[in-house]
Amino acid sequence: MKELIKDIKKKSPTIKFFKTYVFNKYVLTLTGFLVWMIFFDSTSFLVINELNGEITRYENQLNFYKTEYEKNDRFFRKLMNNKQEKEKYARENYFMKKPNEEIFILVVDSSKIAKK
Repeated sequence: MKELIKDIKKKSPTIKFFKTYVFNKYVLTLTGFLVWMIFFDSTSFLVINELNGEITRYENQLNFYKTEYEKNDRFFRKLMNNKQEKEKYARENYFMKKPNEEIFILVVDSSKIAKK
């Protein structure tokens, strides 16, 4: 039986390959190092990938807020520089009125619209 195992070991090229290359101390050390750096280290590939995703989300949020700020700034400048715009905005949003003027607010029943 022992002789059969010895013959298999001698004749098998895969066992020789594993013995010489895969179980080499340098290959095992390098493999352990790579596994440690990819999965377990505090600056692992997975953590860095997650942080890059957060950075991308925050950059998208920043761009959104910048465009909203620019849009609101244009509206504010238009509102402050034009008297008719101020009056229109006040009438539409705060229901302000001129003397001797009446305002009618129409309320639509949303339940009747949904049924149709």
